[in-house]
Amino acid sequence: MSERVDALIARSAALPPPQVRARLRQAGCLTQAEVAEALGVHRIQVVRWEKGRAEPRQPHRRLYVRLLQGLAEKFPEVTGEQRPRPGVDGRADGQASPQAGAADGPAGAVTPAPEPP
Repeated sequence: MSERVDALIARSAALPPPQVRARLRQAGCLTQAEVAEALGVHRIQVVRWEKGRAEPRQPHRRLYVRLLQGLAEKFPEVTGEQRPRPGVDGRADGQASPQAGAADGPAGAVTPAPEPP
C-alpha cells in the first residue's frame, strides 16, 4: 500500500526547469554519463531531460527528483534559493547574539592567551 502512495508522491514531485537540472548536475561536478548510470538509463535520456525534450518516467523520475533535490540542498544558489549562513556564534541569521563577546571585554579588544605554567 505504501508503495502506491510513494509512487503518487513521486509522480507529482515537481522537477525543476530543464536548464536548472543541467546546472544542478554541473554544480555537483557530475557528468551526464554518471547520472545516467546511477539512474539506470542511457546518457541520451539525461540529455533529453536537461534540454526539455522529454520528461523522465517512473521509476527513473523518482530517483531523478531525489538526486536533484539533494543537489539543490547542497547548492541552493543554483536554484536561486538562499539558505541562511551561520554567524560567528552559530546563529542562522548571520548576526552575533547580543551577549556574544560581552564577557570578553570591549568590542574589538583582544584578550591575551594565558601563559603556560
